[in-house]
Amino acid sequence: MKLLADESVDGAIVDRLRQQGHDLVYVAELSPNMSDDQVLQLANEQDALLVTADRDFGELVFRLRKEHCGVVLLRLSGLSPSRKADMVALVLQAHSSELVGAFSVVSSGTVRIRHE
Repeated sequence: MKLLADESVDGAIVDRLRQQGHDLVYVAELSPNMSDDQVLQLANEQDALLVTADRDFGELVFRLRKEHCGVVLLRLSGLSPSRKADMVALVLQAHSSELVGAFSVVSSGTVRIRHE
């Protein structure tokens, strides 16, 4: 599965997902300060699942009805970077096929996957 990690995603998560063999592009390394619209467009162009901690993507997807290949919103504040990385890696492993085309929210102990 191809992934695009928004610059709001912790580097520890990016490192873990790459270690697990995910094809991942990290916006912070590619072009910091891209607008949310540009990030979503890039994810679509690359047919990639967008991983982000930025809640603004919910507005783009639900209110503005922007096209997407799948968005995973991370709501993991208060956890250590390594614990966040563990959780995201487990979610991708357990739910990879369900995440495509869905808007998903990962919080401590919960994964909500919503297909439109």
